[in-house]
Amino acid sequence: MNRKQKISIVLAGIAMFYLLLVIVFGDNGWLERRRMQSAHAQLVSANEALTQEILQMYRTIDRLQNDPAFLENVARQELGMIRSDELIFKFKSNTR
Repeated sequence: MNRKQKISIVLAGIAMFYLLLVIVFGDNGWLERRRMQSAHAQLVSANEALTQEILQMYRTIDRLQNDPAFLENVARQELGMIRSDELIFKFKSNTR
């Protein structure tokens, strides 16, 4: 091999190494693709969780609109409501 061929081979090797670096570390390179895939997977997971939460809310709304016993239970638990014929007893605690 003469000197010109050796220089051509070295330049081709440097160019291929540079392209490899661009492919791996570039703006749209392999590492960026992996990061984007990970972010996509997290977004899909969060989306599924939110979808399940929305479905649960729809079920709760339906029960609040159509189930008087559920509505009464929610009023008692969350709002502290009682019926007009019920009495509440409050006791003082003797803790010192």
